[in-house]
Amino acid sequence: MIDLYTWSTPNGRKISILLEELKVEYKVFPINIMKNEQFNKKFLKISPNNKIPAILDHENNISMMESGAIMLYLAEKYKKFLPTAFDHRFKCIDWLNFQTASQGPMLGQAHHFLKFNKGKSKYSEDRYFNEAKRLYKIINTQLKKSKYLAGNDYTLADIAAWPWIARFEWHQIDIKKYEYVADWYIGISNREAVQKGYDVPVIGASIPKI
Repeated sequence: MIDLYTWSTPNGRKISILLEELKVEYKVFPINIMKNEQFNKKFLKISPNNKIPAILDHENNISMMESGAIMLYLAEKYKKFLPTAFDHRFKCIDWLNFQTASQGPMLGQAHHFLKFNKGKSKYSEDRYFNEAKRLYKIINTQLKKSKYLAGNDYTLADIAAWPWIARFEWHQIDIKKYEYVADWYIGISNREAVQKGYDVPVIGASIPKI
């Protein structure tokens, strides 16, 4: 059994969607970041960085924080969504790191300034809106070359990036202008595991439609 400590955010959805894709039994422990529950001392033992998501794997008696590391751990354990061929494996890891190092943090800043603090800093709004467009263009260019981010197979890279693209409205992005991103987004949106893993914990969230 895996305990999943999470909230309704793109990073949290990475893990719930992956667990659904893996068909792994897991128990959800909601950590309401709007109420600062991530700073609870009990949660600190699971996630020293006070952030969601985090997991506790009772089978191996190991706890993990940081979404990218959790995804690699689960993929290694269950032997799925991380290619075994050397070049394909590291292409997947490459795009997974692009997501955790660039796409996630920069789009998170776009959320902060374009949605939650609009009007406070025109410089910041322009900076992160332009960065959002740049990131969408990078992903669109990659998806023009292959069906999925790391090639022709659905991998961790797609599971990690998709929940952030699902907030395209927050980024003020017209996703239809990025046709390959739009097609990729719709295709993944139709996966049963993605639909099950999106609203975890259950708060009534629905996948945005194009």
